[in-house]
Amino acid sequence: MALGAVLLTASGCDRHADTGSVVVSAVSSADTAPTASRDRSGEGDMPHRVLRNALAQGLVRFDANGQIEPGLAERWIVIDDGGSYIFRLREAKWNDGMPVTADQVVPILRRLTSPQSGNPLAPFLTAIDEIVVMTPQVIEVRLSRPRPDLLKLFAQPEMAIIDRARHGTGPFRIIRSGPPPLLRPIPDPRRAEPDDTETPAPEDDVLLVTESPARAVLRFARGKSDLMLGGRFETWPLIDAGGVASTAVRVDPAAGLFGLAIANRDGFLADAGNRQALSAAFDRTAMLSSIAPNWEAADRLLPDALDSDAPPQIPGWALLTLDERRAGARARVAAWGQPVRLRIALPRGPGANLLYGQIGATLLAISITPERVDNDAPADLRLIDAVAPFDSARWYLATACAPCGPEAQAAIEQARLAPTLATRSAAIAAADAAINQDTSFIPLARPLRWSLVTRRLRQYQPNVRAWHPLNRLRADTN
Repeated sequence: MALGAVLLTASGCDRHADTGSVVVSAVSSADTAPTASRDRSGEGDMPHRVLRNALAQGLVRFDANGQIEPGLAERWIVIDDGGSYIFRLREAKWNDGMPVTADQVVPILRRLTSPQSGNPLAPFLTAIDEIVVMTPQVIEVRLSRPRPDLLKLFAQPEMAIIDRARHGTGPFRIIRSGPPPLLRPIPDPRRAEPDDTETPAPEDDVLLVTESPARAVLRFARGKSDLMLGGRFETWPLIDAGGVASTAVRVDPAAGLFGLAIANRDGFLADAGNRQALSAAFDRTAMLSSIAPNWEAADRLLPDALDSDAPPQIPGWALLTLDERRAGARARVAAWGQPVRLRIALPRGPGANLLYGQIGATLLAISITPERVDNDAPADLRLIDAVAPFDSARWYLATACAPCGPEAQAAIEQARLAPTLATRSAAIAAADAAINQDTSFIPLARPLRWSLVTRRLRQYQPNVRAWHPLNRLRADTN
């Protein structure tokens, strides 16, 4: 059975007719406490991100395919190999009807990019040197170091332009606060006729429901919603339990990290050889297939070279058999001379229960005693499950360094400060080699992200960002 397929046990209650408001369930995580992985990746609470992205937009935003499209900026140019970005604002209005100007947008952008902002993307925006108003409709973002991927960061919901007094600029506004809130598209002034007073059709509205994964799956299976957003590995088993039609399940080819960070480098895990032996001991294919069929395993940190000038580093144990790897790990534990106990921090959910069963069995097989702890508890191994917000190897390296040794940290910092793209690529390759040697992260797979989708949402497209804007679901709106 393919990854996107489940047993078909549901009755014909799927919502097919394109009538009435589009009902969207945005899944709230069972783990309400912030985790290291979500702080580092920018992946916060799904309902909050979906609502923010619906009510406000950045200079650019993502379309249905996860590609960059205009947001508040109608066009832009990139000069000096990504050393400067010049944006021309389109005609837009705040939700109180006042026009948007560069003088209003620039202070908001400065706040969002400040290290003190609390924005989880701020650590990846440190190359921004200055944001200036050039004309009432033109903004320049000047960088001290070139960043060709800056637009992908600017398209994230965390970079939406929100004025504290006037709020956002759409593409939606709230017409009924709820809960759940009812959202209606804001007419694009570039498309609307001056005397156009036509009321949007009910089908253009979106009812945004925030609920638990189990309730969201049940709502969809009963034909009471059109879309469930926010499916992750820990909730995958709910699909079978809810009896959802296989044609409704969409899996994103998400780029990012899924694996165990070495959260505590004391005791047995203080030795890099011990950390490497632990990474080698896992049967990744068996572990992942116990949760979701055909979930592809990963044994290296980088999925591709990306902006490194070398191929991804391959661990030294990659050519050994599983029996050889586990024998080496048992020898390491025996040589330690005292009992080894490791705490594993995981989220809640049936998929996480299955994952812990596999992790625990592996540790017991090499004479280590496992202990499961909550996501926010002190731990020795902590799951990082994060979609990459942009396509730089430095994101993977910095996110996996949680923590890592001083040599690896210095290599990552050198990559961040590299003055040219060529020196940056070389520094990233060196950092990848340093982290591979340090073994601060145990890669297991790519992130598993999935949604439940009805046929009326013709624009929905799985994509590497695992992001699906509400204005790019049913029809081509603004």
